[in-house]
Amino acid sequence: MESIRTIPPMVSAPVERASRRAMRPTAREWARHAGLFALTVLTTTIAGVMLTGAEPGEIAGRKLTGAIDYLLYLPELYLKLTAAYIQMAFVHPALLLQGLAFAGSLLAILTAHESGHYVACRLYGVDATLPFFIPSPPMLGPGTFGAFIKIKSPIPSRRALFDIGVAGPLAGFVVVLPVALIGLLTAHAAPPVTGGDVMTFNDPLLMRLMAKLLGVQLSSMAVNPFYLAAWIGLLVTSLNLLPVGQLDGGHAVYAVLGQKVHRWLGRAAFATMATLAVLGFWWHHSPGGFLYAVLLAVMLRVRHPQPQVTEPLGGSRLVVALATLLVFALSFWPFPITFS
Repeated sequence: MESIRTIPPMVSAPVERASRRAMRPTAREWARHAGLFALTVLTTTIAGVMLTGAEPGEIAGRKLTGAIDYLLYLPELYLKLTAAYIQMAFVHPALLLQGLAFAGSLLAILTAHESGHYVACRLYGVDATLPFFIPSPPMLGPGTFGAFIKIKSPIPSRRALFDIGVAGPLAGFVVVLPVALIGLLTAHAAPPVTGGDVMTFNDPLLMRLMAKLLGVQLSSMAVNPFYLAAWIGLLVTSLNLLPVGQLDGGHAVYAVLGQKVHRWLGRAAFATMATLAVLGFWWHHSPGGFLYAVLLAVMLRVRHPQPQVTEPLGGSRLVVALATLLVFALSFWPFPITFS
């Protein structure tokens, strides 16, 4: 669920803040982005029903008598399960409301994140697309692979690079806070586990601190749509703030500490995440860390362009940088999921 922005190579002439007006989206672009958003609302709603609702019961697959049966068994079973969850949602409106609550909360966080980047781009006269929301098949995750904007003109200055980079995760984090609060305030005890495989969501520091302040016992809490959306929002925030390549954290580190530190911190972050992926699979039986390690390896190969103007950031932005580091510390957890 990375939120990746591609920045083109720099040009030589300096561009001051707001010295040019950013291009406005066309009607066709609005329609395309709205269509992707609507489709993501649908897939995240179905995913919310699956993640927070009861199981639909046993679904029989086709008999395996030939090569075609083996080929079609999993796709057909997946479609039957998805149809069963959709039917459950319409038969039991409470399940549909849970799915909508999850979709609305998660998409509010992602929209705030990408809107932070987009508004910052417009303030600096930088051309950028509207947010692309990427739907994913339900039951293979939260119904979305995340969202991103694509920057289509040069970043004019070091300050612009910093502001555009941190605006997204900070805006998303602001929306995570009330969603997490609602999730904890509406928490109830989970029913006892009777057997089978169990997936446990390991809580980042923010959720642990908020739960302690509210007197909520996370270990016995049932997953609800608001909690789950906040948990995923914090995971997305922490991954985007890793100091690698053109991730948000990479932009911030490049702006604050420069090219050389950005390069070495990126390599260190990749090595750390690769190590955590192995330990996570060994200790927590979770293979998800390997996906993040591969994504970071790809990001390391993307060259980070240099801003046209490298003026000092100033004290206020250094304070924001420290606040962004705190957001990362509150959002990151080395082993997010445990299978037992």
